[in-house]
Amino acid sequence: MQDGTDAPPLSRYLQNQAARVRVFDARRPRVWDLALTGFWTVAALTDAAGGWRTIARDPSVPVRLVVAMSLGFAVPLLWRRSRPMPVLLLMACVALVNSWSGASLQAAYLQLIVVFHVALRLPLRSLALTPAVVVPPLVLLAIRHPQGSWDQHVLPTLTTYAMVALLGIAVRSRKDYTEGLVERARRLEVERDQQARLAAAAERTRIAREMHDIIGHNLSVIIGLADGGRYAAAKSPERAVQALDAIGTTSREALAELRRLLGVLREDPAAGPDAVRDPQPSLADLDTLLAGVRDAGLPVRVVIAGAPGRGTLPLSAGAQLTVYRCVQEALTNTLRHAGAGATASVLLTYGEGELAVEVTDSGTGGPAVPGTGQGLTGMRERAALYDGTLEAGPLPAGGWRILLRLPLEGSPS
Repeated sequence: MQDGTDAPPLSRYLQNQAARVRVFDARRPRVWDLALTGFWTVAALTDAAGGWRTIARDPSVPVRLVVAMSLGFAVPLLWRRSRPMPVLLLMACVALVNSWSGASLQAAYLQLIVVFHVALRLPLRSLALTPAVVVPPLVLLAIRHPQGSWDQHVLPTLTTYAMVALLGIAVRSRKDYTEGLVERARRLEVERDQQARLAAAAERTRIAREMHDIIGHNLSVIIGLADGGRYAAAKSPERAVQALDAIGTTSREALAELRRLLGVLREDPAAGPDAVRDPQPSLADLDTLLAGVRDAGLPVRVVIAGAPGRGTLPLSAGAQLTVYRCVQEALTNTLRHAGAGATASVLLTYGEGELAVEVTDSGTGGPAVPGTGQGLTGMRERAALYDGTLEAGPLPAGGWRILLRLPLEGSPS
């Protein structure tokens, strides 16, 4: 089967010309209507000049009446697209005069054009009314001016009308199908754009959550180091220098994380092999995180109980990042709100089919660094992404507790 690109040159040429005509008609419909109406008007008047007598049932019909009927058949074609049914009714009246007089003008077949437009543009119930409009003039001509068997004139003409009506229905069906495909393509394009916007919004939310965790944690550590260095500067300059070194290290680490995170917001084709492509933090980076927290002045104890069960898969990179960020956020909140002298503990427990991460502190409250209020919300959203849960609340004896539960993946099939 050949498509339009493999069609013979003549077929391709005709297709291109038909497409140009359709485009021109869509842009300037009145020009096309005037051209078609003018052509058929000239043809009808040419026939009225004398050719009509060759097939007339009564050649003695006055010429002025023939000219009037010719115009009555041709001129209404100007409104065939906007008002096809009224045009057909007007032509039917002229056709009755034509049949009564016996002129039997060939211009009467111009009704076929209007029947086509009725089938193309109006509901089918309007098309069902057309036989009641076109049949009476045919029957009147067969009765008033009989010539051979009456059905020899009526039935062939009715068959022609039926074929034209079916052609109009076929063109209409194809047109509706094409418009449906175009509308479907438009809807798919809209849905694609909506999906792209939703994906972009989700990515912005993820980046905002990551930035909150990175900035909130590292600034809390830096503030703790700065406060400790200020108090130690007078009595122990060496401790102050250590605090400044830790501040520099923490700041550089935070800057590197931010650069890596913000790198996903842009595409840089010129980025070379030296571009930062470090992986996201995982469970293996918890020691580095806890070391930074301890340097900020918060003692942290870590306990790991159990191990992944046999047949279970290790946590995915995304789940490990969730554990890391939740521990980071919990310790950051402890630095902000627990007050002086607080301690913290991190307990990782591998149970049957799940990993429980519990972070507690012994804080009693104190001057707190203002936060954004998004930390707990972000942790819960992270946990929900991996079918986990997160509980947070005060301990009865004082302090705060955060408990994260993540399911461990089963063995692969």
